[in-house]
Amino acid sequence: MNYSRTLVLAIALGGLAACQPKAGTPTAAVDSSAPIATVNGTAITQDFFDFYIKGITGKPANVLTPDQRTQALDNLIRAQLVAQQAQKDGVDKNGDTAAMIELSRLNVLQQTMSERYLKDKKPTEQELRAEYETQVAALPKLEYHARHILVATEPFATKVVASLEKGAKFEDEAKRESMDSSKDNGGDLGWFTPDRMVKPFADAVVSMKPGEYTHKPVQTQYGWHVIQLVETRDLAAPPFDQVRQRLEQVVQAKKFKAYTDDLLRNAKIDKKEPAAPAKAG
Repeated sequence: MNYSRTLVLAIALGGLAACQPKAGTPTAAVDSSAPIATVNGTAITQDFFDFYIKGITGKPANVLTPDQRTQALDNLIRAQLVAQQAQKDGVDKNGDTAAMIELSRLNVLQQTMSERYLKDKKPTEQELRAEYETQVAALPKLEYHARHILVATEPFATKVVASLEKGAKFEDEAKRESMDSSKDNGGDLGWFTPDRMVKPFADAVVSMKPGEYTHKPVQTQYGWHVIQLVETRDLAAPPFDQVRQRLEQVVQAKKFKAYTDDLLRNAKIDKKEPAAPAKAG
């Protein structure tokens, strides 16, 4: 489990990561379930303390000096006191706070169940290769090199097009008229795949041949674009070994989704369409 995700607390302990226990120092056996402190009757166990330290250092508690262990325990005691007071004041029942607590609970349980379910389901070489082929088939086949001129209104964009049709150089118009940061490079956007651009922009780019520009301005949420396609090139898929770790994550995510799909099919669920939030003002 990724301990740092589940931690609610954070402490400042200088040099923890660099601390190491002395070689040959014996470690006494302790009852990890026994309280090492109680706060108004609530126990802080050795197990919880060790979990806390592992979460902030990535190492066992025995890498800390005695002073650092004391400081860490004091921080846990202080946090427990604040949490107890928050509960007395009903803070844990307040809207956003209650929702955050519940989301944290759901996230921790889901993550733990995922790790438990996938523990003995490591992806096979065949599964990884099949996923690789699926991912490669879905990749764009071309990369595009384009320039653009971004302006605020359609009439202004139409005026830019008219200048280009009269022989003005695209780069010069971009430097003079564009409000995009690419104007200093003549509107040059470099190489990209269509999925990296908003849809109206991408659709315009893939419909052109190298050297062409859009005679009709293209509108996006950023404004109005005049786009020139400079050139295209084949997009090579990354080697299998280079993306192997990512493929393992994808395959395991699909396995856990299949598991949760089964839970959904066998569950009794009643649901309503969520209400849209009220408009401000």
